[in-house]
Amino acid sequence: MKKTLAFVLTAVMSLSLLAGCGSKTAAPDNTNNDQPQQQVEEKLSGSVSTNGSTSMEKVIGALSEQFMADNSGVSVTYDPTGSGAGIEAASNGSADIGLASRALKDEEKAGGLTETVVALDGIAVIVNADSKVEDLSVEQIAKIFTGEITDWSEVGGEAGKISCIGREAGSGTRDGFESITGTKDACKLDQELTSTGGVIEAVAGNANAIGYASLSAVEGKDTVKAVTVGGVACTEETVLDGSYAIQRPFVLVTKTDAPLSTAAQAFFDYATSTAANDLIKAAGAVPVAK
Repeated sequence: MKKTLAFVLTAVMSLSLLAGCGSKTAAPDNTNNDQPQQQVEEKLSGSVSTNGSTSMEKVIGALSEQFMADNSGVSVTYDPTGSGAGIEAASNGSADIGLASRALKDEEKAGGLTETVVALDGIAVIVNADSKVEDLSVEQIAKIFTGEITDWSEVGGEAGKISCIGREAGSGTRDGFESITGTKDACKLDQELTSTGGVIEAVAGNANAIGYASLSAVEGKDTVKAVTVGGVACTEETVLDGSYAIQRPFVLVTKTDAPLSTAAQAFFDYATSTAANDLIKAAGAVPVAK
């Protein structure tokens, strides 16, 4: 009987010890409870490709530079191919974001593209810096570019055959200019150039030239002169209040049903936010985010 009782007691004690060991193993480790948990934010990385309007060079350059400074793991590239090519790049997926200096056409939207206006831009009508012409009406501008007015003396300038300089077919600047002046497919150009800078350079080098270029590209240039249109100067203020007649939007083009990458979406969100307004203004365009 004593042996049996001793055996039972020994078994009970062994079970108690095992239970105690189990409890110790399961107990939470509180050695770090007094140390605050560190929240590590995932660093944004990747690449963002933009492609399109040469008129948007200053705006997209400023936005890209600041975004990359804030997000060192992201690379933003810009290919200045013109609005038409940028829209096509967004459509075929060769660029994350297309850049257009005109609104999308109905057929482009129907084809699966979405436009987001990031800024407004005036299209300045420019003449050589030495020209005596200071102001032209929209009607006069239209007649000059369609060949009805051929000499500067007809609009208050010194006698000389007018040389019209414009952009190539597919350019957003050309599309905006022709749409507003009512000269679609009717302009008679002495030169069709593939960049905004090319137009400015050509007008600067020809005393009898007239052309058109983005306000953001013309500001600060002393080799050409922007004439007033109907008595209204092309400025950020007159573009924003609508009093300057020849203006167009700067547009980010994306595929409607295809989500952007994390990096591209972050850049898109930044470019269309109020945080980008000062940079857009500094680049010579008029921000629209509120």
